[in-house]
Amino acid sequence: MTKLIPAKRVDIVQVKLIREKTMLYKERKIRSPHAAYELMRDFLGDVDREHFIVLCLDTKNQPTCIQTVHIGSLNSSIVHPREVLKSALLSNAASIIVAHNHPSNICDPSSEDISITERLKKACEIVGLDLLDHLIICSDSFKSLKEDGHI
Repeated sequence: MTKLIPAKRVDIVQVKLIREKTMLYKERKIRSPHAAYELMRDFLGDVDREHFIVLCLDTKNQPTCIQTVHIGSLNSSIVHPREVLKSALLSNAASIIVAHNHPSNICDPSSEDISITERLKKACEIVGLDLLDHLIICSDSFKSLKEDGHI
């Protein structure tokens, strides 16, 4: 005797990127790591925990959206490439710049910072995005992992 299995219901969904608010960027284009640092520092403001953010850019290096991907603890943030790439894919970005702050104000990259940069670079290559840089943001300085040779 064959046991009847009921049909599986499949949800029909729509995925959307929702704008929470906007901010003005007078320079219009990101022309250097320092320009990206200034925009991302302004976005972050004065936060007391580690925030990992992604800045999505169009083909002319104009910022299209910025998102906080993860908020960590005082000295760590667990980041997964799928979370970082989600807003980039939904916004049809050509490239991204990622960043996170170091509340300690010491801009030296940790081994975890370098490791996630390598994972993100590989993930971006697979989906056809350019990872332009990974910045470590401190209150009055920053470190570009691209300039340090990690990208």
